[in-house]
Order: sequence, then structure tokens, then C-alpha cells
Amino acid sequence: MQVSSLNEVKIYSLSCGKSLPEWLSDRKKRALQKKNVDVRRRIELIQDFEMPTVCTTIKVSKDGQYILATGTYKPRVRCYDTYQLSLKFERCLDSEVVTFETLSDDYSKIVFLHNDRYIEFHSQSGFYYKTRIPKFGRDFSYHYPSCDLYFVGASSEVYRLNLEQGRYLNPLQTDAAENNVCDINLVHGLFATGTVEGRVECWDPRTRSRVGLLDCALSSVTADSEINSLPTISALKFNGALTMAVGTSTGQVLLYDLRSDKPLLVKDHQYGLPIKSVHFQDSLDLILSADSRIVKMWNKNSGKIFTSLEPEHDINDVCLYPNSGMLLTANETPKMGIYYIPVLGPAPRWCSFLDNLTEELEENPESTVYDDYKFVTKKDLENLGLTHLIGSPFLRAYMHGFFMDIRLYHKVKLMVNPFAYEEYRKDKIRQKIEETRAQRVQLKKLPKVNKELALKLIEEEEEKQKSTWKKKVKSLPNILTDDRFKVMFENPDFQVDEESEEFRLLNPLVSKISEKRKKKLRLLEQQELHEKEEEEEPEGKPSDAESSESSDDEKAWVEEVRKQRRLLQQEEKVKRQERLKEDQQTVLKPQFYEIKAGEEFRSFKDSATKQKLMNKTLEDRLKLEAKNGTLSVSDTTVGSKQLTFTLKRSEQQKKQQEAEKLHRQERKTLRRSAGHLKSRHGRGRPFH
Repeated sequence: MQVSSLNEVKIYSLSCGKSLPEWLSDRKKRALQKKNVDVRRRIELIQDFEMPTVCTTIKVSKDGQYILATGTYKPRVRCYDTYQLSLKFERCLDSEVVTFETLSDDYSKIVFLHNDRYIEFHSQSGFYYKTRIPKFGRDFSYHYPSCDLYFVGASSEVYRLNLEQGRYLNPLQTDAAENNVCDINLVHGLFATGTVEGRVECWDPRTRSRVGLLDCALSSVTADSEINSLPTISALKFNGALTMAVGTSTGQVLLYDLRSDKPLLVKDHQYGLPIKSVHFQDSLDLILSADSRIVKMWNKNSGKIFTSLEPEHDINDVCLYPNSGMLLTANETPKMGIYYIPVLGPAPRWCSFLDNLTEELEENPESTVYDDYKFVTKKDLENLGLTHLIGSPFLRAYMHGFFMDIRLYHKVKLMVNPFAYEEYRKDKIRQKIEETRAQRVQLKKLPKVNKELALKLIEEEEEKQKSTWKKKVKSLPNILTDDRFKVMFENPDFQVDEESEEFRLLNPLVSKISEKRKKKLRLLEQQELHEKEEEEEPEGKPSDAESSESSDDEKAWVEEVRKQRRLLQQEEKVKRQERLKEDQQTVLKPQFYEIKAGEEFRSFKDSATKQKLMNKTLEDRLKLEAKNGTLSVSDTTVGSKQLTFTLKRSEQQKKQQEAEKLHRQERKTLRRSAGHLKSRHGRGRPFH
């Protein structure tokens, strides 16, 4: 049971809690109720008070014994007998129900208005008759003196079906394009219909003429309200001979006196949602108006809010159980809501135990019952020596044990064992000391260089000493005590760089283990600071923990290697991005190059010409080469064709060849002239 309070008005939700699925067998449901505490503690006022998917409408018979509800899926109607607190019958229908009405005091005569224009009549035994109306219906009312059914819907006409004669009568012609809702005053029989234009038309069934017209759309607009569309009439309800409440599609409720065309009061829900239903509560002069989100209860004289109810799911219909404080709701969920408000009235006769239950909860709130009380079993009472209190007001029986005051429980327990708390306190202190000792590092001194490497070697040495299976193995010399490696722990040049790529790949678990060692190093520094003040016995780490850690490290070796590789790739990517940003930020200055003598500047025209030539077919290229003189075709003796290709020289090559030819000619001329001079001097005589 869930309790909520607004304006000091308590509302008890009797339908909260978990619901069991329908497809479970009775045996499984009983087993689940035994195991699940939430299911066992829920209050199931009426058994199976729910629909498969959604409940659309809910009403109470005039005698108050039966609760009828319609829903989907499949479309169906369910009737619950309140005297038996269970489902009486269920009938499936052909289409969904828009609304329904009980013509008799019980469930023996029911009329259903379907969304496919059919009107279905049911008797006590089941389906009785079905007929159809010309237009889609939205609401209907039953005029008891004339035995007429008035149907309104997507038409300007109000259809009349006389149940005594079994035929349709002449319809009532309204001025509206469509009619949404209708109602009949039970005192004088006035028929009223609400239109989509925001008007209410009142008709006299005796003369079949209109006797009044109310423009509610204009009256619903106030200075505080914001209206974005034309307000249509979505709810209509009479109370007594002169009072009428009208609900609009914009979320306002207007209270009228039939003798005036001005509303007595305008109540805005402030949600902007259409009003689904309006009910009058005469004992406290309240009006219950509901939209799809909230049910508001307010005073009809002053408009002051009394209390409100906001379920978790959207509301489709609201029904107030007559002469009681019980409220039933049809929601967009399988479960139908049952709410009990003791201020509105007493509980119905079939669930009068609710009054005793709520009174007990108000005297002893739930927080007091469970927070200030201790649950004990019979065995606990025997240990405490309180079995003689069974049946007295000090113990309240509950399930398989009892509730007793927590102060009495602590007092009796202290008397039975007065030193229990001291022993408990000493045990807790001892546990805390052992936990802190297990975290201490039993090292006295560490070298200044490569502290983590030295700590690793010491841990491995301790592990060898503690392991029993390595006792027979010949012990190897320790690196820390070996003089050959002494410089590695003294010279800072031998410091291990843990950020290097080689170290991280060769030691994939170093990031995980180094955190533990750094923690030990910090503890060691703290220990050295307090070494002079207190001397403590060194204690090692259990071998089981070390072995478990080593096994975990071996399993995570591959994953750590992959992780280190990913980290290195990310770092390299970050470096590349930084270099790219630096390159983008740098301003490039134009550089000029001087062409050497004898060279030509080649443009992109040559490459474009070659690319264009490559796109041509072989036949076109052969014709072009034959035209340029680089291709010669000749016939062979066997009748085939012979192709000879000659490389085409460029202009630069031609100039270079001409220059070489000219150079060779000059050299020839020089050699000839030199030979001629030599021959002349050789033949002559020396001059004295």
C-alpha cells in the first residue's frame, strides 16, 4: 500500500505493487507469492482487477455490487463482483468500446457503443442484439421516462433509438457540425449536448425542441489562460436541477447555473490537456475533474484546491464509487487504479476493513513499525529469555516471528551478555590493526637509483624464501648484494627509463605492478619518518596473495601488451598531429630558382599531351606516328607486315647533338692545324 499526502489529505493507493502475468499457472503463482516478499505483501483488493493491455472505461452498477470495465486487447468487457472480490465473467467483443452504460440496476442490461458505428446490447446471459447508427458515435445517454437512447457523434444530428418500440425515431437537428458529449438531467430530464464549436445545446425531450444555448468557448478564455485553438466541449455533467459542469479541450472546467449564461466559476488545470471526466462529490461540495495526467479535487464554491491525484500512467476514465471515498481509474496500463481517500467518505461495505487498516496506519505509521522495531524469531526470544512475553503488548506477531521495540531489545541483550560490546570492540580494533600491518613494507633501506627495480628484486627474493618447493634448489646470488651490479643502483646514468618504447613493450605489466610498488614506496617513506618513534616487527605479504597476483599477471600479459601498443600508437598519432599543426602555422616564403644555361623550362603541357595521346586507340597512335615519321611499315617476304619504330628526338636533344657535332668539327680543325705546324718545324733547320 502506497500512501501519499497533499494538503494533509491522505490518499491510499491499493493497486500499487507487482502484478503477476496471466500466462503463469496457479501453481507457479502460489510459488512466486511464497518466494517474493513484494508480491506477498501487496494488497489485492479485487482478484485479477486488470486488463491484458489497456483499460478504456470503467463504471459501477447502480446497486454498487458490480464493477464493469472495458479494455483491449482483444476488445473485452469484464465484470467484477464486489461481494466475492473476484471476476464474475468476461466477454470478448468484435471491436473496441467507445463507452457503455448499464440500463438496469445490475449487469443484466448493458449497451455498448463501438468505434465501428455498431450498438451492441447484452443481457444477463450474454450477447442479445446488434444494430448500427449512420455516423460514428462518441457518446450516448439513456432517457429513462421515454426509454430513448440519444447518440451523438460525427454528425450534426442526434440519433434517437426507442427501446420500447425497437426502432429509430426522428433525430434532433443541431446547429453544430459535430457533437462530442451529452448528458441528461435526472431531475427534470433536460438533454444537453456539447459541440466542437465550444457550445452547449439544451433540448426538451418532450417537445423535441431546443430550449437553450451556451457559448462556453468564449467564457473559458480568461486573462491568465493562453488559448492556441478553439476550445471544444470534451466533458459534460449535471448535478441536481440547476448545476452543470462543462469541461473543455484546452483544460478548463466551467461551472454553470442553468438560469444564467455566465459561468459561476472557471477552473484551469494548467496542463492544456482535454478534460476526460467530471464528477460531483456532494458531501464536501467538491468537483473531481480529470485529464490524462491528473485528477484534481476542488471546492465548487471557491475553486480552492482540495487535493490532487497523479498516477504514473495516463488516465482514460475516472469513476467515483457512490457514497464512499473510493476512486477507480482506467489507465494506459494493464492494472486499473484503486484509490481510497478516507476524507471523502467511508470505505464501501464490501471492503469495510480498509477503515480499520488506515486507522491503524495513522496511529502507528509504517516508519515507526519497521524503523523503531526489531524483528525476532522464537529462537531469538529463547536465547534472550523473553518467551514469557509472547501474547503481551511488548511483542507483535508477524509472519514467522515477532516485532519488538528496538530499545527493549538492546537493553535485554546488554543484560544477558554485558561484555559483548567490549569484545566486539576489541575484535574490530584487532582487525583494523592487522589490515594496516598487511599493507606495510618491511624494507629498511632502498638505493637511491632504481628503487622500483630493487623493490621488485626484494619481493622475488622473499617469494623464493617462503615457497617450500624451492628449498632444495641451489640459491643464486642476489643482484643487490653482488658487487658486479652495484653501480646500477648508485650511478644515475643507469636509471631505467620507464617511458621508453622498448621498456613498455618488454615489460607489459609494469604499469599495473608499478602502481603497487609506488604505493609501497610511499608507505616506506612514511615508515622511515616514524622509524625513530616506534619499532615494529616486519611482516611480509602472504604467499597466497602473491601467487594469485602472479597468476593474474600472467593471464593479463597479452592484454597488457596490446594495451601498451595501442598507447604507443596513440602517442605517435598525437605527435604527428602536433607536427602537422606546426607545419600549418609556419608561413612559407616563395623561393626563386635560376635555370642554368643550355636548359629549357618544361611546362605541364608535355605531360598533358602525353596523357591525351595515351587515351587514344592504337590505330590513331600509329597514324600519328606515321605522320610524324617515327613509324615505317614494310611488307615481308612471307606476306606479313613489319613495323619499325624510330624514337622522336626532342628539340633539346637536337640542339645538344648539333652542339656536339659542332664541337667535334672544331676539334678536328684544331688537330689538323696542330699537325701541319709540327710537320713544318720538323723539316726546317735551326736558326743560329
